Amino acid sequence: MLEPIAQGDRGPAVEDVQKRLLVLGFDLGPTGIDGVFLGATLAAVRRFQHERGLSEDGTVGDETWAALVDATFRLGDRLLYLRYPYLHGADVSVLQGALNVLGFACGPPDGIFGAFTERAVGEFQSNVGLPRDGIAGPETVRAIERLRHVWQDKDPSAPVNLPVAPARAAAVLRAVELGLVCVDDRGRAVAERLANLATATEPEARVRLCDITEASACTFVLFIGDASTAKATEGVPVIRVSGGEGADGRFVAAFASAAPGVGVYIAVPDEAVSDEHVAQSAAVRILDGLCAVLSGGMGPVVL
Repeated sequence: MLEPIAQGDRGPAVEDVQKRLLVLGFDLGPTGIDGVFLGATLAAVRRFQHERGLSEDGTVGDETWAALVDATFRLGDRLLYLRYPYLHGADVSVLQGALNVLGFACGPPDGIFGAFTERAVGEFQSNVGLPRDGIAGPETVRAIERLRHVWQDKDPSAPVNLPVAPARAAAVLRAVELGLVCVDDRGRAVAERLANLATATEPEARVRLCDITEASACTFVLFIGDASTAKATEGVPVIRVSGGEGADGRFVAAFASAAPGVGVYIAVPDEAVSDEHVAQSAAVRILDGLCAVLSGGMGPVVL
């Protein structure tokens, strides 16, 4: 909970509020950013609250602060990807508008990074020769910025006649229970994101972290962790997920060759523990691979 910032307060917290208001174009009077919550700052906060449909009490509490942060995100300030609760903010709106204008439809720019936006980002990445992971990271943002002359000042909902691309196979995530067994820290870093990503794609997804004793109750079991550990796992198909490589074909092959009662081992990069982009990208590739298995018409696979 944020300690409310109110009339008469002074200090760095007030300066932070003032900086965000200034970025948004509000007039703070001749004193500008002075760390004092009076007069022009109070009026600016109330105007901001009015514009956002918030309670116009002139106090920066949790709701007003969250709205200020959302409104002041700029494209490239942070990594944007599909997760739950969904990432939202002005940067997402700009991204969606740019994608729509460039022909990668993601629906009305509502500022919420949902499954359709992820798919549109992935299609854009494929189009410009980047690894397709649906994550708007530095390289993807740079590619979009290079095209700013094309999309800037255009109708962000255009072209309106393009259909919104379908999300990944959400229906299968409701139908099959998938158990994720974390072998080590890097496995947990990816498995937690994988379970979250599945929920963001389909709120009723049956993907959960479990230990080896619970795994037998699941339809599918994935062991996720270090590649060196995978080498010592006898009789278990191993899929290595790394870099910009797609994984769909390897998933189909691995599950088709798995013996009954045996899971599949997913070897993830060392950097998954420390690099948010690497961990999220691995989770995306695993979930896409699973959806390829579960909806690819290869018939039932019993593990």
